[in-house]
Amino acid sequence: MKNGRIAIPSNGQGGLDGTRAGHFGHCDVFTFVDVEDSHIKQVTILQNQEHVQGGCMVPVNLLADNKVTALVVGGIGMRPLMGFRQVGIDVYHDAEREDIRPVVEDLIAGKLFEIKNDQVCGGGGGQV
Repeated sequence: MKNGRIAIPSNGQGGLDGTRAGHFGHCDVFTFVDVEDSHIKQVTILQNQEHVQGGCMVPVNLLADNKVTALVVGGIGMRPLMGFRQVGIDVYHDAEREDIRPVVEDLIAGKLFEIKNDQVCGGGGGQV
């Protein structure tokens, strides 16, 4: 990724030295990383908004409103994946790492892949 704003669902205070949340829709905050010419230019934090079960468009709209172009998750359901695609946000998969900084560096370096339809999590039971 050369240019854009990356969003990473984060635990606690977030930030580059924070850890990723396992469930993007229920994370504490989103860490935003602005990338220009393949370099990290700015890091900001945005408090997540509460949403009820099935309200998976709340984070989609929140990230779209904040000019996010890429999202990195450990997993996601089909409905929010389709929502992110509709608003022009590319969704990338990284289930290996919990630390935010190496995940961002991997995305910038082109080492992460976009989630395909057959890689989504099942709905219900709190899984996304």
